[in-house]
Amino acid sequence: MSTSVLGRYVGHNSFIHKMDPRNKIFCLIALMVAVFISYPTWEMTFIIGGVLAAFIFALLMIARVRIIDLFKSLRVLWFFVLLLMIINVFMPPVNSEHVAFMIGKKAVYWEAIFQSLKIILRLVLMVSLTMLLTATTKPLDLTYGLEWYMTPLKLIKFPVHEIAMTISIALRFIPTLLDETERIMKAQSSRGVDFKHGKISSRLKAIVSLIIPLFISSFQRSEELADSMEARGYDPKAKRTRYRVLRFSLGDLASFILCSVFLAATIVISSFRWNLNTAHFIPWFILSLLLVLFYMIVVGLIAAVRRRHPRKV
Repeated sequence: MSTSVLGRYVGHNSFIHKMDPRNKIFCLIALMVAVFISYPTWEMTFIIGGVLAAFIFALLMIARVRIIDLFKSLRVLWFFVLLLMIINVFMPPVNSEHVAFMIGKKAVYWEAIFQSLKIILRLVLMVSLTMLLTATTKPLDLTYGLEWYMTPLKLIKFPVHEIAMTISIALRFIPTLLDETERIMKAQSSRGVDFKHGKISSRLKAIVSLIIPLFISSFQRSEELADSMEARGYDPKAKRTRYRVLRFSLGDLASFILCSVFLAATIVISSFRWNLNTAHFIPWFILSLLLVLFYMIVVGLIAAVRRRHPRKV
């Protein structure tokens, strides 16, 4: 399928697709840590979050992952976002002082609004990074990358390959389960089941009529996958060879350095509690933006050249 959802690989000839999966996993972890680091002020939180969002969305565009597919993957989070907003309105953070507006006699604080926006931003960026990894990395390459990182655990007889294969299969089955859910919902709707209207009790019964076939289908697919792997002689404890040997390129090195610098910068800002009034912060921030912009332009040019002259590059 051409559409990209969370967990589904979409093959394109982009720079990010050609990156080493080990490097992509490291960059994912580095950017994820940068997303969840706490910053001294709300201004710094949203400035760094905005830069990260622009950088990640630019990477999604370079990888040719459609933004509309990202929002489709985020649909399941809207209910939690609304619930989060309600909780923060009625249970504001400690030391909330600045009132935004009043709902009757209940005050809604700016700190509660900013807290909700920060959590929403983190959720969106987390899903975006995960989608970028799974949409540009083949499940087998992802397995190789995870297994490489867990190699030291082999010294204590830890089942590294089995764990890596399990994680890879779980990620691979996410889009399959979503497609299966959509198929069952259409089949049940054609038989008169209404998932969107009616009382809560009737809608719960409709959900039960969806969950049971989905579980049965999932177990059947798991059994078929196990039989297929066994029929092909798969032995998790046997010594395995690889058709494709992973190699670290100059592009991987540039991405590794950029993500490492980004992570180090966010840690420094958080640890030393830098803000907009800190001396030399604005010049360094502008220089960092120019470096990121330069990196994105170079990556975009390389991707354009590879698309036009695939045999010469």
